[in-house]
Amino acid sequence: MTAGEVGRIPSSGRIRDLGLINWILGKFAARTVGAPQMHLFGTLGQHKRLFLAMMPYSGALLRGRLPAIDTELVILRVAHLRSSEYELQQHRRLGRRRGLNDQTQKSIFAWPAASDRLSERQQALLSATDEYIHNRSIGDETWQRLSAHLDRRQLIEFCMLAGQYDGLAATMSALKIPLDHPR
Repeated sequence: MTAGEVGRIPSSGRIRDLGLINWILGKFAARTVGAPQMHLFGTLGQHKRLFLAMMPYSGALLRGRLPAIDTELVILRVAHLRSSEYELQQHRRLGRRRGLNDQTQKSIFAWPAASDRLSERQQALLSATDEYIHNRSIGDETWQRLSAHLDRRQLIEFCMLAGQYDGLAATMSALKIPLDHPR
């Protein structure tokens, strides 16, 4: 979406629409990303109970057993595959802070053509992400490659993370949530 566009459900920054807790979460999130309003929170927060249920789950995935750099790699690849400009805008910054420099991010987006610039672990994560998103599953060979780098809990978390961000990308697309930093 471009500057000034409004989503299908207009984002709100009003306490009356979001409730006090969601309003506080939205203000904090906007400050964190350096935007006047975080439209994802201002839209989804209007479903007060569902948003409050989603936040701990999303937070657990962002701060889970996978190293933060792996989490951001998976999120960036899902965002790229789903053409989710909102996710890309938020997680390119987070990815840089967590160790994915611009060159590595370019390699993530160019995968598999840029495989020579990525570690075996990163290649395994990207292969599994691609299969998960495209096939809604992961083949045995790719699973074995991924299993060489992740323990059981991390394997479960990987699947939940990819699924969560795929679902968020679809939700943001369907609701046409505007960017927090329009270009």
